[in-house]
Amino acid sequence: MTDIRTEPADRTLSPASAPVAQSRAAGAALIASGVVFFVAEFITAAAWTDPPYSYTYHFISDLGVHDRSTVFDQLMYSPLAAVMNTGFVLFGLIAFAGVVMLRGMRAVRRLGVVAMAALLAVGGVLVGLFPGSAEAVANGTDTYHSLGAFALFVGGNVLAILIGLAHRHLGISHRLGRTLVVLGTLGLTSMVIFMGILVSGANILIGLFERGAVYSFLISLIAVGAALWKRQSPTR
Repeated sequence: MTDIRTEPADRTLSPASAPVAQSRAAGAALIASGVVFFVAEFITAAAWTDPPYSYTYHFISDLGVHDRSTVFDQLMYSPLAAVMNTGFVLFGLIAFAGVVMLRGMRAVRRLGVVAMAALLAVGGVLVGLFPGSAEAVANGTDTYHSLGAFALFVGGNVLAILIGLAHRHLGISHRLGRTLVVLGTLGLTSMVIFMGILVSGANILIGLFERGAVYSFLISLIAVGAALWKRQSPTR
């Protein structure tokens, strides 16, 4: 009788399943980045009760200012400022890691996507490390905060547009790709309106328009992450 021996199963990823595993890892990171931001914002805003925090009136970065101060006619006092500032930094770094793990794009397009993700990450770190308080205005570090916020707005929304345009290479649907382009465009438009209100000093619904500039790319990252996570391994 012939002795038939079975070889031990190869536990390494096959060429077909490796890209899927990388895609799911990237998806998980992109989802986590947006969730970190939203959770940090929700927890910090809920702790701000004196005076009550307003999502339509206050800046998002007000949540990162602990000491009572007034900037742009807004009274800032966030008891859990450290939570929001940590959220800013972690969001940027996790989002960058997720984008770096994306596969399938051509070199030139990938370079642009990674560059915008790097700009986004730098923006998150700057906003988190340099809160926009009255003290920051006095010592000049508010410049870093402002540059960080601008980097977030531009980097995040241009990133959403570029990922949307590269949807075929990333294996996401045309519909989602088109949605990402729309969200990124709306985000950039909201940024322009936000900056116009800021310069004019009107301070009308400024928090709402700032969130339009930020939530657009947060939702985009989560949506892309979810699409990548759901991708199935090809049938053998």
